[in-house]
Amino acid sequence: QVQPVESGGGLVQPGGSLRLSCAASGHIFGFTMGWYRQAPGKQRELVARIMALGSANYADSVQGRFTISRDNAKNTVYLQMNSLKPEDTGVYYCNKVINPLPWGQGTQVTVSS
Repeated sequence: QVQPVESGGGLVQPGGSLRLSCAASGHIFGFTMGWYRQAPGKQRELVARIMALGSANYADSVQGRFTISRDNAKNTVYLQMNSLKPEDTGVYYCNKVINPLPWGQGTQVTVSS
């Protein structure tokens, strides 16, 4: 199994936006995929997940600001992040929610003025 490859992170001011991408090897069709965040000194947490047919759930902390989407043909999952806050800072990972693949290196998101 090959780990997912996350990209799109960076430094952004509060209120700004970023779009993260996750390239997953092999097919992701039929699997629930999630975006996770690990803030400094904290455990990794699930912030958004998208089911096989496209319905999505979000953590309360990102509801209304983040949007997860997927392109099964491209084996890619996206996370559109708007109205970013300093507390959104962390390393973002994507993976299958059930029976996860080996974890990738993630992509760093820093929200700071």
